Amino acid sequence: MADSVNVSGIVLSVMPIGEYDKRLVLLTREFGKITAFARGARRPGSSLLAAANPFVFGTFTLIPGKSAYNLIQTDIKNYFVDLAKEQPGVYYGFYFLELADYYGRENLDATEMLNLLYISLRALLNPSLDNRLVRRIYELRLMTINGEYSPEQEDFSAQALYVVQYIMYSPMEKLFTFSVTPEVLAELEKKIERYRRRTLDRTMRSLQILEMFL
Repeated sequence: MADSVNVSGIVLSVMPIGEYDKRLVLLTREFGKITAFARGARRPGSSLLAAANPFVFGTFTLIPGKSAYNLIQTDIKNYFVDLAKEQPGVYYGFYFLELADYYGRENLDATEMLNLLYISLRALLNPSLDNRLVRRIYELRLMTINGEYSPEQEDFSAQALYVVQYIMYSPMEKLFTFSVTPEVLAELEKKIERYRRRTLDRTMRSLQILEMFL
């Protein structure tokens, strides 16, 4: 049997396999986006039952296989259970997961992406923050991390350009420490959305669901 490895990560998506198993897609700090099978995770009483769900963040013990990993143990730091109670916050959350899945790649250091996703999900639980702004901060910083955003391609007002540059280059822990005027938020939404539509080459199912609640 191959030696086990420990990775820090978050569950992006889950699919049932067979009668009792689950197939997980994880974004991990060490190996980027990977696939792992949680054998028996759908059995009542399984030690993997609670951990094999979207949004679960923690340390995962895996055994490498030929084309995927097998999950054998977890040490969970956050289940984000409170997010499930938030409407439409939970749908923003699923969109964040799907966008991370879109940009995630195997065998690449995903430290920055993982940190961004984690603090963005926490921001959705902060009642003092506008989820519309949280979304645009997440999208813009994620595109920046992946080298896909240039503010020069959009004609921003001076106020909005300052916010854009702050989102792109400020320390991660400072991302969700500000608010904007309704006018600046509307400008950010319009122009970041236009850029996102030009850049992404597929429809986000989670975004379609989110937009039904907005």
